[in-house]
Amino acid sequence: MTSPSRRAFLAVATTSLLVNCGGPGAGQGPTARSGSAPPPSRSSGSPATAAHALGRSVPVALRIPAIGVDTPVMELGLAPDGSVQVPPITEHDRAGWYRHSPTPGQVGPSVILGHVTVGRYGDGVFRHLARLRRGDRIVARLRNGTEAPFAVGAVRTVAKADFPTDDVYGDVSGPELRLITCGGPRAGDEYLDNVIVFAALSPGSP
Repeated sequence: MTSPSRRAFLAVATTSLLVNCGGPGAGQGPTARSGSAPPPSRSSGSPATAAHALGRSVPVALRIPAIGVDTPVMELGLAPDGSVQVPPITEHDRAGWYRHSPTPGQVGPSVILGHVTVGRYGDGVFRHLARLRRGDRIVARLRNGTEAPFAVGAVRTVAKADFPTDDVYGDVSGPELRLITCGGPRAGDEYLDNVIVFAALSPGSP
């Protein structure tokens, strides 16, 4: 479980993450926009309580069959200025796991982020994240050789000014996953929204 002090730390980190999550800039929109499912309460809406939590093991790859994602996963921490690191803008874009969150399959919200676009290289690894629907499968491959399969519970598109910090980083009773990128309309080079996928570990996980 995440302590109040850790939650406060993550809340600060989230503010920085919103600036760089997936595009050249990060404007803020004035209102929230509904996604493919209503906002969750304190869980993804999937049967997290029916799945047994896994031991700690760093994610090394992520597959999302419904949108054709099969990407290596790098570790992300904090930059020298205190902002959250993001994956580099490169031709071979990949997702990044925020290492101050639980690893996929541990109790709590594991956070993975990726770009929606990567400048002159075109589409980012999470370009089609908003297309996911409830029940779609997400599989994190872990360093210890096991896999952690998740089922999407909700997808939300929200204005960056209204980022739901507590829903994303707050305590939950089971193993959950959050995928985050930018999205929505653009103002110049800046995306106005964040796309957030809420998922829970599937029952019967190893």
